[in-house]
Amino acid sequence: MDVFHVTPFVGYVYPNETVVAWTILIAVYPYLTGLVAGASSVSVLYTGSGLKAFKPVSRLALLAAFAFMLTVPIVLLSHLGHPERALGAMITPNFTSAFSMFGYFAMLYTFILFLEIWFEFRVYNVLQARKSLGVKKLFYRTLTLFDDNISAEARAFDHKWLRRIVIFSILGAHGLHGYVGFVFSSLKSREWWSSELTIVIFVISAIVSGMAAVMLMYIVVSAFRKVKADDACLRGLSFYLMIFAIFTLFLEGVEFVSLIYKGKEGIELVMAYVTGPMFYRFFIVQFLVGAVVPIAILFCVWKFKLSGTTLIVATSVASVLALVQVFMMRYNVVIGGQEISKTMRGYLEYQVPVFGIEGSLAAIGAIIFSLCLAYVFAKIFTIGFEDEVAVNEAESITKEAAVTNA
Repeated sequence: MDVFHVTPFVGYVYPNETVVAWTILIAVYPYLTGLVAGASSVSVLYTGSGLKAFKPVSRLALLAAFAFMLTVPIVLLSHLGHPERALGAMITPNFTSAFSMFGYFAMLYTFILFLEIWFEFRVYNVLQARKSLGVKKLFYRTLTLFDDNISAEARAFDHKWLRRIVIFSILGAHGLHGYVGFVFSSLKSREWWSSELTIVIFVISAIVSGMAAVMLMYIVVSAFRKVKADDACLRGLSFYLMIFAIFTLFLEGVEFVSLIYKGKEGIELVMAYVTGPMFYRFFIVQFLVGAVVPIAILFCVWKFKLSGTTLIVATSVASVLALVQVFMMRYNVVIGGQEISKTMRGYLEYQVPVFGIEGSLAAIGAIIFSLCLAYVFAKIFTIGFEDEVAVNEAESITKEAAVTNA
């Protein structure tokens, strides 16, 4: 397998460090969990906070979060090599291991996300079941657990429980991703990872990536549906994206300056590494192109209140760059931490293979699969909200049928 590829190195490096154990799939893993947390945050802006400007993207964000969440274990199991061994961690839990507990946290959050989707789409599924026939009718009836009550009292009940579930959903989403930051920050043997700010940076940057992904998906879906994207929604998302992007850039800068200021043993090697083989992907891609440029674009969107095609182009470019920035941050953390030797007197120059289970094509394929899964969910359900007129008409028909039968 590609994981056993011996990596070229400079200086003094332990022999076992020439084998990079955590490859690009482990960089994709926190990237996907970050998309889950960020997309969940976008959906909560309407369902939890009642901000009507974000109504057009609320359901799309919820479905995207579920699709990303279902892809996360696929990436981890692919990296294991023997995915069947993962069952051992579930039936023989080790409560002192962060890695062991992840499976339980992930299952719990997936269940919470499923409940949120069930309550959010129950009325829509009932309406679909009523107007469908055959297998399609049975499918939507099954999704509703064969309950077709969409009265005002039933909808109020759904809304009440949805508001309660949203609280646990947002806590679970950011807790799940914060755990990833905890794993890296708790590894004292790696100077590049051991930072008190790692957890915060992971959570804030997750919101950036999730918002950028949902905004880009909303623009693409609107184009395919030949429906104009809502300007107020895009401007609102771009404003929040700008704020969190600035916060992320600030925290990442503080973390790097703090590392230099501490001046621990081996800092000279770290500086040689970041100004050498890591220079372009760290300073140019992660900081300049991925952070500064989209912040400038989003500032123009907010300052000049762009609209129409100009707004769509600006937010699309900013979203793509923000997604690149967050992925590069994950890559630089996962791979970069392993490229610096524990001797602090040498570093590796790891090159990601193109093919194989640990190759770049496999990583890209995992991300594409999650997007395809989100597309399937969007086809099964709807990315809009149920029409109140349709609900009222369905209620009227139900009442008339009841009177007639009586």
